[in-house]
This record gives sequence, C-alpha cells and structure tokens, in this order.
Amino acid sequence: MTSLTAIRHALRARRRLIDPRDQRHHGAMLAKRLARHPVFSRARRIAFYWPSDGEIDPRPLMELARASGKSAYLPVIHPLRRRKNKGVLWFARFVAGAPMRPNRFGIPEPLGRGRHLIRPRWLDLMILPLVGFDADCRRIGMGGGFYDRTLAYLGRGMRWRRPRLFGVAHECQRLERIEVRPWDIPLDAVITESGVYIKPMASRSDPLALI
Repeated sequence: MTSLTAIRHALRARRRLIDPRDQRHHGAMLAKRLARHPVFSRARRIAFYWPSDGEIDPRPLMELARASGKSAYLPVIHPLRRRKNKGVLWFARFVAGAPMRPNRFGIPEPLGRGRHLIRPRWLDLMILPLVGFDADCRRIGMGGGFYDRTLAYLGRGMRWRRPRLFGVAHECQRLERIEVRPWDIPLDAVITESGVYIKPMASRSDPLALI
C-alpha cells in the first residue's frame, strides 16, 4: 500500500510540473466558476491563501472579491506559543500594497496583528488549498495539520458560527478515494479549473447545489 507521504510527494510534484501559462489559466477559470456563485456572492469575509509549491492561484478570485467590496483575509500562524494556540491559524485582513513578511515556511503573511486578526468562525467562506482530493470532497493537506487544528471546533458540534469550506485544486490532484481519518474536517465543495465536486447529501435547497 502506498503511504500517505508518498502520495503527497507525487501529487505535489504533479502540480509543480504544470506549465506557467496553464497555471494562469487555471486560476482564471477558478475565479470565473466561483465569482457568480451565491455562496461567494453572499459572503462578506472570505479567507484565501497565498499560493506556493504549484498550488492553484486564488488571487484572481481574491481581486474580484475585493473589487466587489468584500474583505479578503489570509491565514497567519498564531504568534502566541501557548499550547492551545500551537499550530493554529488566525486570519489577517489583506490590503493591497501593505507590507507582508514570510512565515517560517516562506509563505507571505500580512503584518497586522492584534485587532487585525480574526478567528475562523467569523469568516463566511474559506478557500482552502489542497494536495489531493476525491469526488466526495475528502481532502489531503500538506501534512502540518494547520487547517485541521484550526477547524477542530467544528467537529465538536460548535457549528453555531461556521464558514463554508471550499477546497480548490488543479484537476490533476484528484484521487479515486481518500480514507477519512478521525480528525478530518469535511469540505462543502471542491472546485478545480474544470470541475466542481459537492459534498454528499447536499440538499436541493442548499446554495451548494447551484454550483
């Protein structure tokens, strides 16, 4: 049986091989698919990510969001090293032209802290990067567990306030099936440059069904 580590390595290598022109096209198609969707249209606070390692680029979608008067946020590794905050993401408002600095993984983060940070439960929509996914919206991440820890409160039934979770990826990152682990947080949908995958059992009245 192929190990999860080996699968991650293979999928990351696959997306890094995507031609830069195709990368730009995939980012544009992603923005086109989501820009007019009701979940995106209704959202006021949306978390994106800064792409690296061949990830599909959500920045065209982020620019559309900002042009529509929405607030765009980027994940930051929580600066406090208390045990309860270790490996947890908060989200900082993105302002075009404002200074950024690389975190310990070399990914740019906004400099704002304190009142500029919000918890995930105050977001309306989160756009999450993926290493791999399947048609039932199961996700393989980078292996650091940041999003799983950050969203763990959803698995404890604390759903009074939650963002929609949309994973985004290149179509070439899709796998036949991913085994669910106890700590995995299910996604509402996965969107690629050429397809849309909706979580099982989404009702017809759910805006997800309109993707």
